[in-house]
Amino acid sequence: MTRKRAAIGHDNVVACIWDFDKTLIPDYMQEVLFKEYGLNLKTFWKEVNALPDAYAQCGINVSAESVAINHMLTYVKAGLLRELTNEKLFQIGAQIEFFNGLPEFFGKIRDFVNDDERNKKYKITLEHYIVSNGLAEVIRGSSIAPYVSGIYACEFIENPLPPNFLDDHLEYKSGGEIQQVGRLIDNTQKTRCIFEINKGCNKDPDININSAMDFIDRRIPMANMIYIADGPSDIPAFSVVRHEGGYAYAVYNENSEAEFEQNDKMLVDGRIDAYGPADYRDHSQTVRWIKMKLSQICNRIIREMDDLIKSAVGAPPVHIHED
Repeated sequence: MTRKRAAIGHDNVVACIWDFDKTLIPDYMQEVLFKEYGLNLKTFWKEVNALPDAYAQCGINVSAESVAINHMLTYVKAGLLRELTNEKLFQIGAQIEFFNGLPEFFGKIRDFVNDDERNKKYKITLEHYIVSNGLAEVIRGSSIAPYVSGIYACEFIENPLPPNFLDDHLEYKSGGEIQQVGRLIDNTQKTRCIFEINKGCNKDPDININSAMDFIDRRIPMANMIYIADGPSDIPAFSVVRHEGGYAYAVYNENSEAEFEQNDKMLVDGRIDAYGPADYRDHSQTVRWIKMKLSQICNRIIREMDDLIKSAVGAPPVHIHED
C-alpha cells in the first residue's frame, strides 16, 4: 500500500536498508574474530544450534539470536575470547572483506541519486542503513561504515553499573572485557529498527518509537525504502517494507546453489520483489535492479510533488474580455 507524503518543502529521503552477513560479506563477521583467536567458528555455531534444545530439556526457552550472543560472552568468560573489548571488535572490523564492488558501490549509488539535477530540485537524497543480527562495533570498524547513516546491530557493555550506582553517583566507564549485552537485534527487532528509521528516531532522540505519528511527519516513508538481505530470517523485515509500498530484494552468493534456490523460493512465495547475485560491481544484475527501483521511487516522488504544487497553487486571475 503506497501512501503519499504530502508536504511541500520537506526533504524527500530515500533509504537502502541492508542486512550485513551474507548480504554485504560472504560469511558471518564472527569468522574474522574467531580466526584472530585461533578458534573454529563452525564449532561455535554447532554449539549455538544445539543450545536451544539443551536448555529446553531443563525447561528454559531461549531464542536462537540471544543464545548466539550470550554464548559469545560465555567464550569470553571461559578465556577463549580473552580480553575481548569493544575497541578490539572495532579493530577487527578493519579486516572485514566485502563482496565485489563494495564498499565503493555505496558511494556510487548515493551519488547516482543525490547528484541528479531533478532530484536536487525536489530535495531527494539517498541514505544507507545497516540492520544486522551481528556486532555493531565490528561494522563500525569496517570500511563500509563511512558510507552509512546508521548502524543497528548488537551492542556490548564492558563495565556494568553496580547496584546502588545512583546513590553512589557512579558513571559508566568504558574499557575492559565485554560482560553484558547492551542491545540485541533479532529477526523481529529488525522490524522495530525499520520503524525507527521510518519515524526518524535516529535523527531526533525526542521521537519515541511507540509515539503516534501522522504519516506526513515521518522522515522516510516505507514506500521510499529498499530492503536488501540474503535469506528467510529477513522475511519479517521484507514483509513490513513491502506492505507499505517499499521494495524487498534478496541476494545470494554466486558460489552457492542452495542460496540461489532459497531466494527463488522466496520470490515464488511472494516474499520478495526480485533477487540477484551479491555482486555490487557496475552493470551487475543487482546494481542495475537497485538503480532502476531508486529511479522509479524518485520519479514517483517528483510526480507527487508536482501534483501537490498544482493542487496547492490556484490559477492566477486573468483579464476578462466580453464580446
